[in-house]
Amino acid sequence: MGKLREPLDESNNCGLPAALEVMGERWSFMILRAAFNGLHHFEEFLGALGIARNILSNRLARLVEHGIMKRQALPDDRRKIEYRLTEKGLDLLPAMLALRQWGEKYGAGVPSNPVLCDERDGRPIQPIAIRAHDGRELSPMELEWRDQAEVNWPTESAPATIRAL
Repeated sequence: MGKLREPLDESNNCGLPAALEVMGERWSFMILRAAFNGLHHFEEFLGALGIARNILSNRLARLVEHGIMKRQALPDDRRKIEYRLTEKGLDLLPAMLALRQWGEKYGAGVPSNPVLCDERDGRPIQPIAIRAHDGRELSPMELEWRDQAEVNWPTESAPATIRAL
């Protein structure tokens, strides 16, 4: 992965520690998986996951606190609460699918059933991959770390500090 390395002792310049702080334990991922499968109510999560009430309550509160899910009362009965994925929560789908595919390959050794497919043509999705700006799939050997100032940024996606230079 090149000569430059990530500063492993500085978590301020990396999104991984922040992501793990929010999602870094099993039940958060299992709740997220259930939400992606259409569950919205506390009792649904409780029944489907076999999780203790206090743990579910704690994890849902944490996911709401971090903006991954939103908590809203139903209009017809304000006592009933729904938990819905936010845009931030929906953006976790590729990471969830990558972990699932890794687990299928190296974990149980059994392909998942049901299979996640493209709704349009019913074919299974491709493995999650690292892709170059032009769509090429990249292997770990084709990656390198670069300082921000040395990146060949497309003008519209460069960080504001780089565009100002």
